[in-house]
Amino acid sequence: MKVGARKETNVSNGQRKPDRTLEELDGQRWGEPPADATSLVRSVHGLRRRPVASLNAGELARLIRQGVGVRWLLPVALGILEDTAPNQAAGGFYDDDLLSAVLTCGSTTWAAQPELVKRMQEVLASLRDISPYLCDDVERFQRDTRRGR
Repeated sequence: MKVGARKETNVSNGQRKPDRTLEELDGQRWGEPPADATSLVRSVHGLRRRPVASLNAGELARLIRQGVGVRWLLPVALGILEDTAPNQAAGGFYDDDLLSAVLTCGSTTWAAQPELVKRMQEVLASLRDISPYLCDDVERFQRDTRRGR
């Protein structure tokens, strides 16, 4: 490894999870949240300073729902869903909060990253039992991404 090069960690589906923080990836330092900030704001500020590779599904969902770092987090979130969704039919667990956050990114996000649309469609195809609470999100994703073709 070259001096100063950033190490990355592999995940099981072959995707790369950067060991860099969102602050390093986007080049923006937000500083400390205001003293009267909500717990959500404090949490998002703190999560931006953690390496992306260390974020769990719930933390990824929180950031994605807030529209923070989606460019870097969406591929990581899809990697988690790709790893866990196929096991659902056998009684395995996938994170439906993460699925919901990813599905609701919005049509402009998906239009800008068509390779991720295919991955999301494959995740959805592998699920056998989608929560009724997510059906509207799934339908909206499918409708929005069909328009973008």
